[in-house]
Amino acid sequence: MRTLAIGDIHGCYRSLDTLASFAAISSGDRVITLGDYVDRGPDTRRVIDWLIDRQAREGLIPLRGNHEIMLLEARQSQQCLKDWLTCGGDAVLSSYGTDRLDGIPNDHWHFLESSLRSHYTTESHFFVHANADAEVPIDEQPDYMLYWESFGNPRPHQSGLTMICGHTAQRSGVPCSVGHAVCIDTWAYGQGWLTCLDVHSGICWQSNESGATRRFWIDEVPQ
Repeated sequence: MRTLAIGDIHGCYRSLDTLASFAAISSGDRVITLGDYVDRGPDTRRVIDWLIDRQAREGLIPLRGNHEIMLLEARQSQQCLKDWLTCGGDAVLSSYGTDRLDGIPNDHWHFLESSLRSHYTTESHFFVHANADAEVPIDEQPDYMLYWESFGNPRPHQSGLTMICGHTAQRSGVPCSVGHAVCIDTWAYGQGWLTCLDVHSGICWQSNESGATRRFWIDEVPQ
């Protein structure tokens, strides 16, 4: 069984669909998506449909990103709604063919509210959306670290596990690896790529909204 991590999707369904085929993702794989499924890209609706379908067939471990938090909070007040719209929420509503939050289907709200995790841990790695405090146990991390903190130059975590995260867009299109931590947000919604990393082999697969693909090892420069 491969353990595959997928970086911030941000509504880029074409990239996701292409990536799933290119990396030959199958029912035997454990797929950990790192959050930020919504906002900015053109097709949040189909991204959420893909995630719900994958979860129903098992093997999906979806994490929560700060953009899911903003979308859920947008229902609380007009100011929260305004803040979310300025961070790419308008693209979400467009993908549902609506200008109102109640145009988003109930099963999508249920997925966003009930299915997303703050973190995930294996024998060798831990997975978070944004970052983690090196001195704090993984299951005690504060929300601002898990969802909002930039990648920067993180220190090795006290657990000795390797951190896999997203959130901080690598506009070069190349994942940032410092050995004990790897950021695989490679700016899918911008001019970059969507990345899938096999955390044990170090193989990276990438796709973009133009339909291009490439494959390389995490410690090499892609061609």
